[in-house]
Amino acid sequence: MTTSEAGKLALLWPRDAPKWHATELQDYRLHAVFEAMAARGIEAEPAFYADDAAEQVREQLLCCDGVLVWVDPLSQGRDRVVLDALLRDVASNGVWVSTHPDVILKMGVKEVLHRTKSLGWGTDTHLYRDVEAFREEFPQRLQAAGPRVLKQNRGNGGEGVWKIELASETARDGTTVQVLHASRGSVPQEMPLGDFMSRCEPYFANEGCIVDQPFQARLPDGMIRCYMGADKVVGFGHQLIRALIPPPPEGPDSEAARPGPRIMHPASAPTFQALRTKMESEWTPQMMQLLDIDVGSLPIIWDADFLYGPRDARGQDTYVLCEINVSSVFPFPEHAPSEIARLAKARSGTCTHKVRERER
Repeated sequence: MTTSEAGKLALLWPRDAPKWHATELQDYRLHAVFEAMAARGIEAEPAFYADDAAEQVREQLLCCDGVLVWVDPLSQGRDRVVLDALLRDVASNGVWVSTHPDVILKMGVKEVLHRTKSLGWGTDTHLYRDVEAFREEFPQRLQAAGPRVLKQNRGNGGEGVWKIELASETARDGTTVQVLHASRGSVPQEMPLGDFMSRCEPYFANEGCIVDQPFQARLPDGMIRCYMGADKVVGFGHQLIRALIPPPPEGPDSEAARPGPRIMHPASAPTFQALRTKMESEWTPQMMQLLDIDVGSLPIIWDADFLYGPRDARGQDTYVLCEINVSSVFPFPEHAPSEIARLAKARSGTCTHKVRERER
């Protein structure tokens, strides 16, 4: 099979992300993906995106079979409104997109934690769609259920994720809470609950919402990132995180306050086989059915982040989903690029003729 028969793809990332750029392909941050594509006879090229270059990028993508996208939902004050419109447009012209914006809205936002809470990865999760519901329901839940974690619907890097618990004392004019933001360098703050809720009101803008989950006491045991190639596990990453944990005595900017390295493991790692079985045999198929996503529309590369939940009656670990990432998954285990290329080639095989028709 020739390169043209195997397909032509674009790998898209922000133009102003210098760490992603290089003079030669072998020096790109995604060099392993480019190499895996070449090994399968796929012609892959970079696409450098910025809103002011949207039309040029559109023309580039229309000459491709598909596009793999690495762009966060929020970055440096910018969103993906223009980019998502562009991706929907090229998809309507026969270019496959991973991840398609419509799929992001189903599984790549925090609301998915509420929509899928009935699955085995779920917990006591609630959703507030407006300020009124938030102000009416959250104080009672905090009083009754203990420490909670609130998450704005779209975001990354810990932005808009808070741990809230009752302070040791209560102010006369209302409940006093201690809050801790998940972004790096944050420190606990005490304030009236009403003031904190006012701080959260912007999260409801543009049809936003807030997801409410219980704080997981085993957070210090670390987070497990399960990397998926469509509906199959391609690896795991385990990391001792510092988000939502008070900083050490050395201070929030100290070395001791930094998260530990993410240790990558293959899909076959014995430690994670119970989680792998759950993901492949139960939770991913159930999520697909619940959210109405077919396997051909799943992201080619995505990940599900889990915290350790309470051990069950047999002393076995349980897992609580805290986030799904589909917009910009990197880094990933060393075996992932070959699976990315395999899946990309399979999807390109269904639409190569459309590119040729457009080129005519």
